[in-house]
Amino acid sequence: MSVDSPNKLRHRLDDFVDQARENERKLRRFQSFELRLIGHDSLFALIKDVLFPDAVRFRWDLVTLILLDPEYEIQRILEADGIDLNDYPTLMFATESDDIEALYPASLFPAPGPYHNRRHAVLFPVRKKAPASVMLLPLMRHGRLIGSLNIASYDAERFSRKVRTDFFEHFSAIVAICLENACNLERLKHQGLTDTLTAINNRRFFDQRLDEEVELARRNSDLLSCLLLDIDYFKQVNDGHGHQVGDQVLMSVATLIRAQMRTTDVLSRYGGEEFSALLAHTPEAEAVEVAERIRASIALHEFSNADGHPFKVTISIGVATLDGAEENDAEDSSTKLTVKEAGQILVGQADNALYKAKSMGRNRVFSLGS
Repeated sequence: MSVDSPNKLRHRLDDFVDQARENERKLRRFQSFELRLIGHDSLFALIKDVLFPDAVRFRWDLVTLILLDPEYEIQRILEADGIDLNDYPTLMFATESDDIEALYPASLFPAPGPYHNRRHAVLFPVRKKAPASVMLLPLMRHGRLIGSLNIASYDAERFSRKVRTDFFEHFSAIVAICLENACNLERLKHQGLTDTLTAINNRRFFDQRLDEEVELARRNSDLLSCLLLDIDYFKQVNDGHGHQVGDQVLMSVATLIRAQMRTTDVLSRYGGEEFSALLAHTPEAEAVEVAERIRASIALHEFSNADGHPFKVTISIGVATLDGAEENDAEDSSTKLTVKEAGQILVGQADNALYKAKSMGRNRVFSLGS
């Protein structure tokens, strides 16, 4: 039986101490990052932190995130907040849980190993070169997969199969909890700010965003256009076809309006059969063009009653524009309108334009600058 020499024992002890110190540093890095994630009250801010961690501290060359979103709910929440998902190709969504489960055929634990182009290329769509090793982290809540956090390195040894996964297992659990909590918080916020029938923003949301957009237009000396849209003779739809058909018309009209607008535009159900929209960075002539496309798409659309018989509806639209630069130039600090007052005037002007469109025969667009 051989006995290690004192020097060999000392070297082994030094190795253990060095490893313990490295583990402690790693633990502190993860704990600091986890506390930052837990502190977020915004889903998008949380996702951004997950996707773009400090590369120097973590030595992660590529990070992507796949979220299970079968009803497109998360995507709608982010888009409603003005997020253009095309700007974030490393954030991906799966509509079927099988798509994510296929990444973890053996077990639902962190999966380190070499990069295989056939299996992993789809997980890292934006890259300068192919990674050498990957660490796939399943995001689990209540026994089911809600997503996958995918990390890659150009270093083949960074995520070799010998790498300890206990830190990553704990980290993935924290990320999953944070994502679930952030989604639940967003749902609560959007339930209070979303019209339950049409699934677009409600009047309360519009009023909040109106103040924000007016303030931004003033600060940046920019243009902000407002559309008020009202379905013509909507009472006749309810009286002639029933309220269920009327509800279907409202939902379809909301969809048709949204199809003609940018993802950054703010569309809301203003009340009853009336809708409102805010178009930032948009001159009045351009807003009128958008309104005309909306009007034409609705006029051409065939709606169906309970018996399947087609019928048509039309819409009237009023357009008004706030010029932030003009307001800043024309008013001194003592007489300048408040943000709320300026917003109310903008909506009032759009309402006057809508009244003109109605009085001129309906199924038309009118702007005060016409």
